[in-house]
Amino acid sequence: MRIAVLQFMHETVTFLPYDTTLEDFRYPGSPADGEVLLRTDPKGYIGGFVQVAREHEGVELIGIESPLWPKTGSGSGWVTQEAYEHFLGRQLAALRAEPKLDGVYLALHGAMAVRGIPRPEADIARRVREVVGPEACIAATFDPHGNEDESFLRHADMAFTVKYYPHYDMHLQGQRAARMLVRAIRGSFRPAHATIKVPIISPTGVQWTGASPWSDLVQRALTWEAREPDVFVNVFFGFPWSDVPDAGMTFQVLTNGDAALAQRVARDMADTAWRRREALLTSTPVHLIPEGVALARQAVAEGRMPVVLADHSDRSGYATWLLREIIAQGLSRTLVATIAAPDAVAAVLDTGAKPGDAFDMEVGGRADASAGDPVRITGRILSAGTATTPRAMGGGQQWVSVGFGEGNVLVLSPFLAQIIEPAELWALGLKPEDFDVIAIKSRVHFRRGFDDSGFARTILLVEPEQPFLGTIRLDGLAYENLRLTDFHPYGDPPYPG
Repeated sequence: MRIAVLQFMHETVTFLPYDTTLEDFRYPGSPADGEVLLRTDPKGYIGGFVQVAREHEGVELIGIESPLWPKTGSGSGWVTQEAYEHFLGRQLAALRAEPKLDGVYLALHGAMAVRGIPRPEADIARRVREVVGPEACIAATFDPHGNEDESFLRHADMAFTVKYYPHYDMHLQGQRAARMLVRAIRGSFRPAHATIKVPIISPTGVQWTGASPWSDLVQRALTWEAREPDVFVNVFFGFPWSDVPDAGMTFQVLTNGDAALAQRVARDMADTAWRRREALLTSTPVHLIPEGVALARQAVAEGRMPVVLADHSDRSGYATWLLREIIAQGLSRTLVATIAAPDAVAAVLDTGAKPGDAFDMEVGGRADASAGDPVRITGRILSAGTATTPRAMGGGQQWVSVGFGEGNVLVLSPFLAQIIEPAELWALGLKPEDFDVIAIKSRVHFRRGFDDSGFARTILLVEPEQPFLGTIRLDGLAYENLRLTDFHPYGDPPYPG
């Protein structure tokens, strides 16, 4: 049994003013193929897929050359058609060169937006199908923030989507994809599916599955999977920062040859979401930055620290609104991680500056209106070296930390960095007992290390007063490829019941 494995992922913020280019996907380690690709992301989709596929006797996996996540992470705009066609073209050529394939596994995201390609994941499935033919089975894994409709499953056989946000079950969904792909190839699973789009659009900051009713949707999907053998329920929350025609919430159900059951389960999930549509949008409070910083000051005064200030709205990494307000309100013992400041990082590294050297430079801002103005920081360099977050490390990023003010520290990175675990900060040589407040750029993923662990006693999500990109006030964004009034809560759309 010969199964090809390939990856093409990006979570595209189309409102950013700069594109994601061919060179953004090229860095040491990317693209990868063969066993190198199969060993990437051992705790993620491919890791789970490879583990289970190799538990089956007689399965050969072929790692097709694939770009890994771009070095910009998700902090970049439209993927250029040049980049898309280059990498997909090489993947298709590699598939054509292979002897007969029984299956193909696609590690995708679902919110990649490519200039000139309305539904890139569906386009990938279509073009892979044209190469491997109708007899091969195609399975994929997705992020819950995918913008998907029925198009993908017109060409692929199966899809398995992460259920939790933070994304705890990527490895599990990779395992599922492998198990069911092997079964489909052997004929014991005959995929039948149903897809229903629900006209709800929501910012990712409120989609935390640790709170009801998002947790209720996850539990309802799990209940259906427990009740009915060979039923798999995908909940696409949607990704509103991609201005694409298939944005919004989607439910997708897979069964073993039972199309009626797939439709019944999908209808139940869609009806449930529509009934709870108001609560879905108000499950997690988000404060304007001045209010959030004031609440952080109050929490410190009352001894409810450490406090996490999570700027959920900064999609470029350059934004200085929170840093500026921290300085304006005189917070001390505050760790800010990170501000994207490639020029400042390069200047420190190029001059060979070392810990203890003076730092006096403007940082951040400038990228676009949502980034604000640069902020001048005067202090001392504490460290300069390799990044500590896995994705940034993989991209070969270098970070610089600077001490300033009354016990404050600012960490600078060349691109947007989302701190998920406190240990990523302590690996820089910083100590948790030195800080009362930690200000990060993250929407929900940070809860994995700061909330679920019990580390933070106070958590405050914040965004700028202006409705810049990343805002929960989506009507402040200039959509061109969708109409907000087609979605709740910005219009009164008919429910497809």
